Amino acid sequence: MNICMIGTGYVGLVTGTCFADFGNYVTCVDIDEEKIKKLNQGIVPIYEPGLDVLISKNVKEGRLKFTTDLKSAVEDALVIFIAVGTPPKQDGSADMRFVEAVARDIAKYMNGYKVIVNKSTVPVGAAQRIKQIIKENQPRPIHFSVASNPEFLREGSAIEDFMRPNRVVIGTEDSEAQAIMKDLYSPLYLIETPIVFTDLASAELTKYAANAFLATKISFINEIARICERVGADVHDVAKGMGLDNRIGNKFLHPGPGYGGSCFPKDTRALIAIGEQFDYKFRIVDAVVKVNDEQRLLMLKKIKNTVGDLKDKTIGILGLSFKPNTDDMREAPSIDIIRGLQKEGARVKAFDPVAMEEARKHLPDVEYVKDTYEAAKDVDALVFITEWNQFRSLDLDKLKALMKAPVVIDLRNIYEPEKMKEKGFTYVCVGR
Repeated sequence: MNICMIGTGYVGLVTGTCFADFGNYVTCVDIDEEKIKKLNQGIVPIYEPGLDVLISKNVKEGRLKFTTDLKSAVEDALVIFIAVGTPPKQDGSADMRFVEAVARDIAKYMNGYKVIVNKSTVPVGAAQRIKQIIKENQPRPIHFSVASNPEFLREGSAIEDFMRPNRVVIGTEDSEAQAIMKDLYSPLYLIETPIVFTDLASAELTKYAANAFLATKISFINEIARICERVGADVHDVAKGMGLDNRIGNKFLHPGPGYGGSCFPKDTRALIAIGEQFDYKFRIVDAVVKVNDEQRLLMLKKIKNTVGDLKDKTIGILGLSFKPNTDDMREAPSIDIIRGLQKEGARVKAFDPVAMEEARKHLPDVEYVKDTYEAAKDVDALVFITEWNQFRSLDLDKLKALMKAPVVIDLRNIYEPEKMKEKGFTYVCVGR
């Protein structure tokens, strides 16, 4: 099947590459000429484990190509995916400008029946809006279908999530689109992946509902961690006791500095905005957002309470990206925490395995160092913000010898408190 993927951001690039690996012919289109040039040179603009290898393989085998020529890509394709950004507006609602612009271009170049599939995260009613725009902008009436196929890719595990997903959700309103989408995802039927066909509005809302619920679990366990510190309980034991209940599950019950990234912050606020549009107030989701915003300030307070006056102190930071296995700095907790430290007069030196180049765009006044131990050298305290695997088994004796003061604030609970105290560290973590 010939596929056109419009947008080579995180979702478009991963989805297009994986569809090519299923044996389809995929043309990825972007208006960013420099990005397309780099992709054609084999330079991948994002960090995602295994993606560079998969792109190289499918380009070499002739199933994947990159271009700025939208006209040819639309004309050649049966299925056209829209995978452009929907950044939040001032009120938290999704900005549909890019999606609507793409819909107008598709209409202009349509030369036969197409299925236009929205992969971007969009508010309820977006598919109907796309349908209306295409009809209004076609030079002559041409039959087409519109579908909604929200993505559920986790950064750092995106290829596995596409190849072996928990489910695929597809919203359609006609049998033609359903049959084509079923054929497109046929490789997943072989591994008995649940394919949920529904109406357009339900598919659109499912993405927001899923992310808001996961964000709720994170904010909930962070509130439990706060009370654990007050009553002398261990949040890890509480989370384990909760998570063994199959109705709850153990995923996303890990306390820390709060959620970040491109999805949870944007989607929770967008869901609140959707509610307001339809005269409904999301009380739970609103509380989730507020708890998450507070959590970063509490982590900063935890550092200040441990170190004391931060003026002219040097703080080492380990981990900058919002989660491991990505270089994504969007809404990363590290940004707010580091800016707060700097505002208090602290000097900050930091190390992250892959995100430092991206972090410089947000945090230019940080000293970026070459490795973990360099980040610990001569610091008054060392703060763990992202739980990269390589931080889990450090040489603690070496670490202590390098530091000006053996103070560790572990915002991801990577280490055991008793072990750290035995090694002579002042050790502070979350909810333990």
